[in-house]
Amino acid sequence: MTETNTSLEAPAMDAITGKPMPKPIPASTLVIFRDQPGSDAPDLLMVERSAKMVFAAGAAVFPGGRIDDADFEFAKTLGHADFDEYGARIAAVRESIEETGIAVAVEGNLDAKRVSDARHALHQGTNLADICNQFDWQLELEKLIPFSRWCPPFAEKRVFDTRFYMISHDDHKAQATVDETENYNLFWGNAQSVLDRAEAGEVKIIFPTKRNLERLAQFGSFDEAVAHVKDHPSVMVSPHIEKRDGETHLCIPEGIGYPITSESMDAVQRGFKK
Repeated sequence: MTETNTSLEAPAMDAITGKPMPKPIPASTLVIFRDQPGSDAPDLLMVERSAKMVFAAGAAVFPGGRIDDADFEFAKTLGHADFDEYGARIAAVRESIEETGIAVAVEGNLDAKRVSDARHALHQGTNLADICNQFDWQLELEKLIPFSRWCPPFAEKRVFDTRFYMISHDDHKAQATVDETENYNLFWGNAQSVLDRAEAGEVKIIFPTKRNLERLAQFGSFDEAVAHVKDHPSVMVSPHIEKRDGETHLCIPEGIGYPITSESMDAVQRGFKK
């Protein structure tokens, strides 16, 4: 009798259409906090993506992007056994420099000219590892605090497996500037103010960003956010569809730190155009 081979996993299927899911693209995002003296809430750095982008076109998001092979290789070179995790952290640092001109979790000479030169080199295709060697920079990757991880079970044009990290950056002299390629605007604002702007139609935010901003709006400082994460460690968030009172909702699990866990599909802003 021939034994059936069950070692191969069946491909994941779209939760709505039943179509096979594409392999998720690893991505990394960084929530950069800037505590404001005398304020009830810290500012967060947001970038508004170009309308020409395939994913989240025109939306306000946290700085981030896909993880490159070079990020994983750099993690291995630095001796990290969990190169998936540390490659993601390296990508978050790299994307922050590329998209905003802000260098976080970097030890070394960070004068404005040097960071600008590093940013230009990254845009020209130079690896962050080579830049760190050239500028005598050391990465302080333990400063990045895992916040959450999202991967939707829907067969979109592209599916991203995105790790979200938090970091404090209270250098008010460091000027964030747009890269004029992937984003056309950036701004600092506390989480609730971004939600209010979205409600007023001034900015667009997609479902994961909205849920994360609602969670971040609970904190009066970076330290409060860190304490919260200790009680609610980062887990994979995979939204699902539910019928509630005759209405279709996009939902996430309860009990993982999010104050609001569902939204009517009629109101949901997703990363790709419907």
